[in-house]
Amino acid sequence: MRKMLIIPAVMLAAAFGAVAEERTLEHPGDGRIQYYKGYYWTQDEAGDSMIVYVMTDLVVYPAMRFKNEKERQEYNRLVRNVKVTLPYAKLIAETLVETYEYLETFPTQKERDQYLKKMEKEIFAQYKPVLKKFSRTQARILVKLIQRETHQSSYNILKAFLGTFRASFWQGFGKLFGVSLKGTYRPDTDSEDSRIERIASQVELGLL
Repeated sequence: MRKMLIIPAVMLAAAFGAVAEERTLEHPGDGRIQYYKGYYWTQDEAGDSMIVYVMTDLVVYPAMRFKNEKERQEYNRLVRNVKVTLPYAKLIAETLVETYEYLETFPTQKERDQYLKKMEKEIFAQYKPVLKKFSRTQARILVKLIQRETHQSSYNILKAFLGTFRASFWQGFGKLFGVSLKGTYRPDTDSEDSRIERIASQVELGLL
C-alpha cells in the first residue's frame, strides 16, 4: 500500500507553484529559485511505500541589527542592487553553461574559435544597452554574483572561453567602468560579500 508523506500545505504550494521560467535578457526574472527539487519513493518501518518530496535548503539568518539609520539605508541600497543584478548573474551563468556544452559539439578548435568570436560580438551588442544602465556599484556587485553562480572569477571564465589576450582586453574594458573582472567573492571573510550572500539567498527564496 502506498501512502503520501504528509508535509505542510504551504510547502507543497510553494513546491508546485515555483515553476522555473526561462530567463531572457529582456525578462531575466526575479532571481528566485525552485523550492522543489524532486521526489523519491521509500518505505517506512512497517514496509509501506511513501513518497518523499525534496525541498530546497532554507538558510535562516538572525535579524539584522543596525548601529544607526545611515547603516540601515546602506543595507537597503544593497538589497535593491542585489535584486537588480542577481537575475542577470544567473542568466549569464546559464549562458556560459549552454555555450560550453554547445562548444563541445564542434569537432575542431578552429570552429570553436570562430564561434566564440561571433558570440563575443553578439553578447557585447546584446548586453551593452543593459549594462550601461547599471551604476558602478551595481556592475561591481554583478561581477561578484557571477562568481557566486559559477564559483570562479569572471576574468577566469573569459580567459577559459576567449584566451588570455581577449580576456585581458575585457578586463581593461571593465576598468573603464571602475569594475575589475578579477574581483573576488568571499562571503566567509569579507563583510560586504557576507551581506550580499545573505541578501541573495533570501531573494532566491522569495523572502526579500
